[in-house]
Amino acid sequence: MMHWHIVCDFDGTVTRTDAVDNILERFADPSWEAIEDEWLSGKIGSRECLGRQLALVKASPSQLLGYFDSVDIDPAFSDFVERVLSRGATLDIVSDGIEQGIARVLSRHECPLLPIIANRLRQVDQDSWRIEFPHSSDACRAASGNCKCKSAPKGKRILVIGDGQSDMCVAGTADFVFAKDRLAEHCERSGIPYARFDSFADLPALLARLPHSDPAHAISLPLEQQELFHHV
Repeated sequence: MMHWHIVCDFDGTVTRTDAVDNILERFADPSWEAIEDEWLSGKIGSRECLGRQLALVKASPSQLLGYFDSVDIDPAFSDFVERVLSRGATLDIVSDGIEQGIARVLSRHECPLLPIIANRLRQVDQDSWRIEFPHSSDACRAASGNCKCKSAPKGKRILVIGDGQSDMCVAGTADFVFAKDRLAEHCERSGIPYARFDSFADLPALLARLPHSDPAHAISLPLEQQELFHHV
């Protein structure tokens, strides 16, 4: 896999639940749900959505840390990471979630050290917060807090692993996608080459069937291989 770079989502992909949604459910004014509906309908991008939602959170640092310490990950994730890194691939966690929370969750589960490209939470006062977007882009087509397309390096084949709306834009530019849930439905509708998965335990068998050639010599999968993957 030396020619592959993996862009891996976190919330709902590595974890079973969405950490930001859970924080909002526990600590935010209920009006966060109306903002969520605006994002899901495409009226606003995730940058505006998250900025408005996180401003509604009232929680102490210890409450937020206590929540992050309750988050579980897919038990097969660490083995998957070790497998792809040992075979020469590179992998970044690229999330529209919260960098500090992701780092704490991965550390608690003793995952291999990985680059984390995500938004950052900043404390305003004792129990108020704002979210910052160091990886946003004014050119982002999805108006995301974290422009995932910007994270994909040149000169490598790009494999996206994700589950939802924040992964849809970068999935459209990837060489291949491993998808769950709404992302799988989007790939199916849009004709994006993908394989559906439920757990990282499913991925070693799928990795074995990816093309291994240099990106300069093979940019797309053969049609028959695309069809095979679509029905996984």
